[in-house]
Amino acid sequence: MLRKFLGIIFLSIIAAPVFSAGGPWVEGQHYFLIDQVQASSPPGSAPAVTEVFSYGCPFCAQFSPTANQLKASLPAQAQFVYVPAAFIPSEDWPMFQRAYCTAQLLGVAAQTHEAMFDAVWKSGELAISDPATHRLKSPPPTIEDAARVYNRLTGISVETFLGTAHSFAVDAKMRADDDLIQAYRVESTPSIVVYGRYRVNMDSVHTAGELVELVSWLVAKGSK
Repeated sequence: MLRKFLGIIFLSIIAAPVFSAGGPWVEGQHYFLIDQVQASSPPGSAPAVTEVFSYGCPFCAQFSPTANQLKASLPAQAQFVYVPAAFIPSEDWPMFQRAYCTAQLLGVAAQTHEAMFDAVWKSGELAISDPATHRLKSPPPTIEDAARVYNRLTGISVETFLGTAHSFAVDAKMRADDDLIQAYRVESTPSIVVYGRYRVNMDSVHTAGELVELVSWLVAKGSK
């Protein structure tokens, strides 16, 4: 699967301050209507903004500060949730998906989210490529490697993490995430979906301010 969000857009998103671009936002140009509406929040809770991501995606790591801006811009009752994708097995995405789903079930996903990006792209504990040659590592990081990182970050034992990682509950969560991503018709990361109804065209925005404004507008539109 291709990740089509241009690098130049990321540079401007990360560097730019939030400002109002003025819109108007156009269906088919700035966002796409999802035919089959999917709930991205638990029943009875507020609708959410969803980011489809992977720890193995360098663009997602670069996008993380903007995701934090999006979360901060949302109304108090609106949730921001992450859905891990497994698009690229050669870059270990299925392992990272399993690790995130495990962290969710253990209740530590939120507190470790930024640190997991760091483990892949800064410290190299879970690096998928050799920093000298830029070639993919063989073998790639394993779920056991991820368990050791989560142990360092949270104190959860490696045995407990691995027992959960190989459980039916995590397998089911991974399948549900795959189904949700397919229903959203997401093919690249990072992707933003609002209320399970609107998929943002990430190539149509050029700054963090534009993205925040567009998402805020879709949140208001979807709440009517």
